[in-house]
Amino acid sequence: MQIYLDYSATTPPRPEVITIMQQVLAEGWGNPSSLHSWGQRAATLMETARVQVASLINAANPESIIFTSGGTEADNLAIAGVARQYITPQHIIISSVEHSAIAEPCRLLEQRGWQITRLRVDRHGRINPQDLKAAIQHNTVLISVIYGQSEVGTLQPIEELGLIARANGVLFHTDAVQVAGRLPIDVQRLPVDLLSLSSHKFYGPQGAGALYVRPGIDLIPLLAGGGQEKGLRSGTQAVPILAGLGLAAQLAAEEINRENPRLMSLRDRLFDQLADCPYLTPTGDRLHRLPHHVSYLVSDPFQAEKKETLTGKTLVRQLNLAGIGISSGAACHSGKVSPSPILLAMGYTDTQAVKGIRLTLGRETTQADIDWTAMVLKQILDRLMPRLVTSRG
Repeated sequence: MQIYLDYSATTPPRPEVITIMQQVLAEGWGNPSSLHSWGQRAATLMETARVQVASLINAANPESIIFTSGGTEADNLAIAGVARQYITPQHIIISSVEHSAIAEPCRLLEQRGWQITRLRVDRHGRINPQDLKAAIQHNTVLISVIYGQSEVGTLQPIEELGLIARANGVLFHTDAVQVAGRLPIDVQRLPVDLLSLSSHKFYGPQGAGALYVRPGIDLIPLLAGGGQEKGLRSGTQAVPILAGLGLAAQLAAEEINRENPRLMSLRDRLFDQLADCPYLTPTGDRLHRLPHHVSYLVSDPFQAEKKETLTGKTLVRQLNLAGIGISSGAACHSGKVSPSPILLAMGYTDTQAVKGIRLTLGRETTQADIDWTAMVLKQILDRLMPRLVTSRG
């Protein structure tokens, strides 16, 4: 029995997406910048995809969608696209639980003299909007806060944060990679100026993403060259991949209102099934949470009597042997497990921050999958952490 529960890492391309990509590879391979019929066929396919992605987030103008190679490039374009407009370093505000695609560009800017404020989060990974108000300075040029945290599932109060940014005349960006295609997004209502999304999080192909740029917002491009994507992303567009992105966006928009309740029901069922497990402590915010996301910290009451530390990656390997795919937030470098910066930011210790696991659900997940996974996970934990005999003396 094979059960995939790592949909936050990537989703399998839908059959319809694979089919359209194959068709475009065979018939729509022209350069969309060319004026002849081959090029115009490709351009039509690409602009159709732009309309489909715009519709997913209710963007009124499809030209506000800038295609990228994925969420990481979209995030970098948002951060650097603003920063490059200034000769002297300014001030940027981010959260302390950003994806590395935001955290790392900001770290590099900091090395060049920029001031970066990293807003603290509570034990559930949520920002207090009052902290954002207090952090804004006269030279704050950008605020970037992740919409849905991939490791612990917490949703931020993006609308409230965006309104604070707008009231202070500061540009607001959100990394919505985990949210787009999973929760409804309406950029005509939501006070965001820039928004990143990624195709392979909602059953499109890997290697495609987009940055929504509110009309009237200026950015400096990362790449110089042919001037594609309104000059913000030079390079011949990968039309087959973009066609797949577009169709995936359309299908996600069509299904989102019925798929969300189903995923939330399965998510809550898994939480309930594991509620009596003494070795698992839920992480993230249970109320403000991605609909498909379950995460835990592994607690080992007998750790002091063991030579080896049980980490989240241990459970990933054990479940993989049982045919179940999950993930862990801690990074592994040269055989050494490093603490998760997200869990550290939430107040967990170095020892605790290597013990996180994440189970994320998707279109193919069934109730039987949930029940089987809960049973297997409990059995593995009982085997790895047997209870001490009462007569040990």
